[in-house]
Amino acid sequence: MTEATYTKDAQELRIAKILGSEDIDVCDEATETYLKYLKNTLDLPCKVTGVEDFRWEEFYIIGLGDQGEHNELRKTQPSCMDTYMLIDIEKDIFSEWMMFSDEDLAAKVKRISDKKEFWLGLSEIEATDNKSKNYQLLHDYSVWLINFR
Repeated sequence: MTEATYTKDAQELRIAKILGSEDIDVCDEATETYLKYLKNTLDLPCKVTGVEDFRWEEFYIIGLGDQGEHNELRKTQPSCMDTYMLIDIEKDIFSEWMMFSDEDLAAKVKRISDKKEFWLGLSEIEATDNKSKNYQLLHDYSVWLINFR
């Protein structure tokens, strides 16, 4: 019986090209390289939203919490249901809204409805235009951070 050969898919090849290495594991140096690449390549500002439920609102979205309470909390807290403008990205920012604040890049966003600003995890947001260059860039980054940590 022969051993199966692992072949990188197109997404992994794009990530390897960005990082300049076949080793695409998440580490501080790779994160710095990815940050520089994204700062030079993303078209900012751009519209984004949450990829999935933000950690604080899972309780409400899966139906266990009171929807009125969820709507009230959304006035002061970021929600995956909102649309934001991605303004900037930085490294080494801590935010209570980031799921992986010790590893993720921080996304400075401004909620479109009320202009409130938040720092969210870049891996937790996606461009609203799924045909845009930004959509693929943000999606590749999220896959990299989640799957190669």
